[in-house]
This record gives sequence, structure tokens and C-alpha cells, in this order.
Amino acid sequence: MYRDQRMIDTDHLKLLSIFHFIGAGFALLGLVFLFFHFAMMRLVFTSPEFWEGTSHPARPMPPAEIMSVLKWIYLAGALWFVASCVLNILSGLFLRAEKHRTFSLVVAGLNCIHMPLGTILGVFTMIVLMRPTVQHGYHFRS
Repeated sequence: MYRDQRMIDTDHLKLLSIFHFIGAGFALLGLVFLFFHFAMMRLVFTSPEFWEGTSHPARPMPPAEIMSVLKWIYLAGALWFVASCVLNILSGLFLRAEKHRTFSLVVAGLNCIHMPLGTILGVFTMIVLMRPTVQHGYHFRS
């Protein structure tokens, strides 16, 4: 059976759009995990009751500076997950509308950092968006 290449490209772009929305969902899950991890680490590093039960005199409560450094690390991670979520949602919308191809290519490159699923999504997005027929379709719609 012969299928028109334009129909194949449209189907692939729809699938990539859905997977970008799923990637945004994974970023939200990562943000929730990060929040719970922060809460647990905050309990460990700031609660003297947690350290009172230790039988080792060589295990004093950690210095407060550790938690102040960790707050910045957690904040950077949270910003990364929020940015990843927003960028993937926008890219999914743009793929569905077949607009802003360069933006979706940049987001695909950033997705490659999220191993292994983001890497797969990023590579396949790049492969589809670099096809001459897809490039022509984007230029035709502009």
C-alpha cells in the first residue's frame, strides 16, 4: 500500500507532540520527587531529634551550612524541571501546529540530556524535523 509522505510526516509529528507532553509530565514527576527529597534531607540536616538517638559520640549534627548549600542545589534542580516542563509543552504545541521548527530542534537537543528516555525523544525529534519533506511542510505553512 502506498502512503503519501506528507501523511507519514503528519503522523510522526503528532506522535512526537504526544511524547513531548509525556516528557513534560515526567518533568513534573521529577519536580515532585525533588520536593520530597528536599523535605527528607531538610529533616535529616536540621532536626536535632534525628541526631539525638545516635550512640556514636563521633557523629555530631552536621553544620547548618550544608543545608544552605543544598537549598541552592535543589532550587537549581527545580528550575531545570520547571523549564523542561514548559519547554516540552511549548514544543509539543508547536509540533502539533507545525510551527517554530528551530525551537523544537533546540528543545530536542535539551531533551538529550535526560537519559535515556529524553535522549530517545530528542534524537527522534531531530531525525523527523530534519527530513526534507518536513522542512518543506514547515516552510509551506509559514
